[in-house]
Amino acid sequence: MVASAFAADEWKLTWSDEFDGDRLDPAKWDYQVGNGFYNYAANQWIHGWGNNELQYYTENERNVSVTDGHLVIRAMKESLHGCGYTSGRLRTVKRDGAPLFTAKYGKFEIRAKLPIGQGVWPAIWMLPETEGYGGWAASGEIDIMEARGQEPGKVLGTIHYGSRWPANQHSGGEYVFPEGKGIDGWHIYGLEWEPGELRWYVDGNLFSTRNFWWSSSKVVDGKGAMPASEDELNAWPAPFDRPFHLLLNVAVGGQFLGNPDASTPFPAEMQVDWVRVYQRGDTPLKPRGGGELPY
Repeated sequence: MVASAFAADEWKLTWSDEFDGDRLDPAKWDYQVGNGFYNYAANQWIHGWGNNELQYYTENERNVSVTDGHLVIRAMKESLHGCGYTSGRLRTVKRDGAPLFTAKYGKFEIRAKLPIGQGVWPAIWMLPETEGYGGWAASGEIDIMEARGQEPGKVLGTIHYGSRWPANQHSGGEYVFPEGKGIDGWHIYGLEWEPGELRWYVDGNLFSTRNFWWSSSKVVDGKGAMPASEDELNAWPAPFDRPFHLLLNVAVGGQFLGNPDASTPFPAEMQVDWVRVYQRGDTPLKPRGGGELPY
């Protein structure tokens, strides 16, 4: 086991949800509803959240509930609004865009038990409060944990960055569970985020460190473009130097992992025991790590 880069007493709990009640706390979470979003830059509706996902997210208790001290996000095989599946997606931002909780840097830990099966995609992740550097992924995305249900022996930790699509990039690592264990058991998924470095953990085991990325707001003909010089980069450590909010969801199908098949068990449930966020004193900015800049 590789312990945290800091002693436990250096981190101070600043926000949490223990899911001790009998319903979702509206002061901490709101529902994201639907099967996509409107891309104003492209002036078009993006079905399937940009990944060709098959589910329609609802605020129905069949898809999101708090029971016996656990949050339950449940993907169901049922038709709704032209989609063949329903599920739940929660975030610490209200549907009008007002933040309920955001953080810039800190330690994030989530104890969760994940669904398995072909085409099932549970995720614990973060998006920026505002897209101050431009549309995805110029303003960044942090995936604390995502898993392909058909690969229950591993999880991924990833960052997305670069310019707006299609000049976006990503990097990360994967954690392989010891033999006999997997995502369908209870585990603690963690991230330590400092100025200039992010570190991913499973059950206290460090499995990935990232200290190289870049961000550019360059746009050509309405699309993100690769920077041609340092002058076209946003100042390091952009985009991971602004507040982000949390998201929890179970997606179904899409280009990341493929669609469900006859073997996929439904309902597919992600259970979350608790979510905890810690902060510590100011830390110095780390220099950019080794990597190749895009110009």
